[in-house]
Amino acid sequence: MSTSLRQRLRAWVASPSYPWATGGALTAFAAVELVAVPRHSIVIALSVLLSAAALAWRRAQPASAAVSVAAVLLSFAAGTDLYIAAAASGLLACYTLGRHRVTHPALLVGGGSALSLAVNVWHMAAWHPRTYSADLLAEWFVLTVAILAAVSMGDAVRAREETQRERVAAQARLLAMERRQAAEAERAAIARELHDVVSHSVSVIAVQAESATYTTPGLSPQARERFQEIAASARASMAELRRLLGVLRTDPDHRTGTAPQPTLDALDDLIAQHRSVGGEVELRIRGDRVELPTSWELSAYRIVQEGLTNVRRHAPGAHVVVEIGYQPDRLAVRIADDGPGPPGVVHSGHGLAGMQERAALLGGKLTAGRGPDGGFLVEAEIPW
Repeated sequence: MSTSLRQRLRAWVASPSYPWATGGALTAFAAVELVAVPRHSIVIALSVLLSAAALAWRRAQPASAAVSVAAVLLSFAAGTDLYIAAAASGLLACYTLGRHRVTHPALLVGGGSALSLAVNVWHMAAWHPRTYSADLLAEWFVLTVAILAAVSMGDAVRAREETQRERVAAQARLLAMERRQAAEAERAAIARELHDVVSHSVSVIAVQAESATYTTPGLSPQARERFQEIAASARASMAELRRLLGVLRTDPDHRTGTAPQPTLDALDDLIAQHRSVGGEVELRIRGDRVELPTSWELSAYRIVQEGLTNVRRHAPGAHVVVEIGYQPDRLAVRIADDGPGPPGVVHSGHGLAGMQERAALLGGKLTAGRGPDGGFLVEAEIPW
């Protein structure tokens, strides 16, 4: 059976029309069987039809399946044997009762077994006990086993679906927790980068404006006042920036101060961390080391960091080559591994989107996808 056909069948079984379709089909089959093989009284015919028709409501009202079981036992008590439609509807009803946990499965099996035994005792009392007792007891045993199988199957399906729902709920909780942690980490990263990139420049403006009023000869009172206003505005901006950093920072271990941002000089530590968890990585530096502005150093470092993280996540054990190329007008970053590579079209997740945004903010570009020799390849060029 093809996958698409299985999916269509599962969708149909889950649809509201399924119980009505199966109930109607069993009722129609019961009518045909009663006409083709007429036996016994009108009580049997009504019981067989009722047992089949009652199953149409089994999903909306699971307890109604007990009506089908009772009708089957009534038809069996009124006759010498069971119609096929009655037996099928009775087993389906037992499955429904176990599937929806109308009551404990042990009570369902025990009650069904006791009622079927009562019907067989009635048969033995009404017929020739010495001749048919063993056969009727064997028949009761078969009915008990069938009820046990139907109820157990329904309860097993219910337990499996509950486990799946719990697994989905647990995954949703884990995903929500990871998103919260990622948001907190991003907020902390924004706070650190604001401190490194913005606060330094604003503090320089404040100091230069303040000192200009004393070091620049021949300033008019109006110019000196303007410099003082610039310095005051810069100090106010610094105070507002500190307040913003306090709001963004969520790590209780870093309530005061800010940690320095990593640069390309910290790649050795980053690679050592990757190797410490079993990864194989080779660092290649092309060109002469150039001291770049903080944003360029940090962006290149983060691109390499995210590239190694993706290798550990999607291609554990793969050999990675990290290349940093210092060109006359740009910085080139290349991360290539020899893993299995993407199975199809690469869709930008949060990690790839973040790397592309970092490169784009500095006027560069980043591409990611299958390498020419297989594996996964990330290439970035950041001009300066």
